[in-house]
Amino acid sequence: VQLQASGGGLVQAGGSLRLSCAASGRTFSNWIMGWFRQAPGKEREFVASATWNRGSTTYADSVKGRFTISRDTAKSMVYLQMNSLKAEDTAVYYCAARRGGAVEYHFWGRGTLVTVSS
Repeated sequence: VQLQASGGGLVQAGGSLRLSCAASGRTFSNWIMGWFRQAPGKEREFVASATWNRGSTTYADSVKGRFTISRDTAKSMVYLQMNSLKAEDTAVYYCAARRGGAVEYHFWGRGTLVTVSS
């Protein structure tokens, strides 16, 4: 399994950014796709997840109402639309995947840096 995240960059507070994650190496039926982030000096934290089959979503409280995770099964892509960005959203964002029923995420992509200037 390979996950490749892209789309990070510098954006002003209040702005928007869309991250993309290209997933390859297998079919992802019944898998869960997730986005995590790690800010400087902090531990990595969960941001959002979506089931591959139905697209059912889960969000961290800190991003609810501002971020939207989606997936395009035909293109094998996962997206994170980030709106109303805040300085505290600055972090390296990672795409991850796990089998349905598993607790831990097995596969991780390289991160993409998002910097929100205030």
